[in-house]
Amino acid sequence: MTAESAAVEFRIDRRSGVATYIQIVQQTKQALRLGVLEPGDRLPTAREVVEATAINPNTVLKAYRELEREGLVEARRGLGTFVRRTLGTLGSAPDATAADAPLRTELADWARRARAAGLEKDDVGALFTAVLDSTYKGDEER
Repeated sequence: MTAESAAVEFRIDRRSGVATYIQIVQQTKQALRLGVLEPGDRLPTAREVVEATAINPNTVLKAYRELEREGLVEARRGLGTFVRRTLGTLGSAPDATAADAPLRTELADWARRARAAGLEKDDVGALFTAVLDSTYKGDEER
């Protein structure tokens, strides 16, 4: 991946109830976890995001400021916003594919069963989030 192009395209779900800037933050973090974005990569400019999603430029800038506050990206005046560090090792460590393969396979099987049971993508996301919240309850205080 070059500094000229970022391999992330933001998808905004206006019906999700999640603030647009939070969706951008979450999607960026997911790309960092999966190794889609790596240190040195440039995020799409606010103009590029606005053209692709028809959202307010200030919303994009708010998301990028949040990512910068968390130390994940840095704004370089006149150049853009660049990744400083990644999150986790999914897809980025040499043995990550082997390490997460069994979990990925189980999760893919579960997702297929959920779809076959008639659950929509949003339903699956909500169910998965509820289970994660329940499983990791209390971790926020640590």
